[in-house]
Amino acid sequence: MTVLTQGLRDGGIVAWRNLLNVRRNLEWLMAAVVQPIMFVLLFAYVFGGALGGAQYREFLIAGIFVQTTAFNSAFTVIGLRSDLQKGIIDRFRSLPMSRLAVLLGRTTSDLVVSSVAIVIMSLCGLAVGWRIRGSILDAVFAYLLLLLFAFAMSWVGALIGLSSPTVEFAQSAGLMWLFPVTFISSAFVGASTMPGPLRAIAEWNPFTAVIQAVRDLFGNEAPPGMTPAPGWPADHAVLYALLSSLAILAVFVPLSVAKYRRVASR
Repeated sequence: MTVLTQGLRDGGIVAWRNLLNVRRNLEWLMAAVVQPIMFVLLFAYVFGGALGGAQYREFLIAGIFVQTTAFNSAFTVIGLRSDLQKGIIDRFRSLPMSRLAVLLGRTTSDLVVSSVAIVIMSLCGLAVGWRIRGSILDAVFAYLLLLLFAFAMSWVGALIGLSSPTVEFAQSAGLMWLFPVTFISSAFVGASTMPGPLRAIAEWNPFTAVIQAVRDLFGNEAPPGMTPAPGWPADHAVLYALLSSLAILAVFVPLSVAKYRRVASR
């Protein structure tokens, strides 16, 4: 059996173990879906009337999709730190299993949770007036792009979780950086409405790239005044979103694996 095959097999076993824990702790799954539903209702019905009504609700859903997948990386942060603190990682070390299995299993199980959240968010979006106006193939590619981004964000969460000294610190560290990165994007308003420096950051923000790519693929248009400013990131949103997700994986997978080896060898 090759190293890669063993890593995939062992990672699948660890992922199943993590999913069983989710089944026993349904508050994790509830947290993954309740928060984005609250954001949809808040922005769609509290602010939506002033921001564009029904058209704004269509504009909003792509941002909620990306925010949800990014915020779910906090489960990777907490899950890994909790396993380290409880000594479960030490037990895994005593087994003849791949070193990659623990990280791959955690990120894969959290990808399943994100998939469930995306399905529920799609139903919630349909309920508030969002529609898929592009082709079926474009819609499938949009969902695959969301899952790729979710998987990439899980590896960011893995590095944060392995670097956190306690579970309590991990709970804050896993979400603290996501709020400014999410809000300085086109998730809730167009990047073109922001002042100079923030506008430049928002336009090149990978979150904006994924959000705009999903909007384009779903065929959702922006309300008046929120259309993306012309430029390479907006004109090539799908390509930029794909490259951004792959770049995040290329950086954080080896960093996370190296950090895990250091942590697990203590």
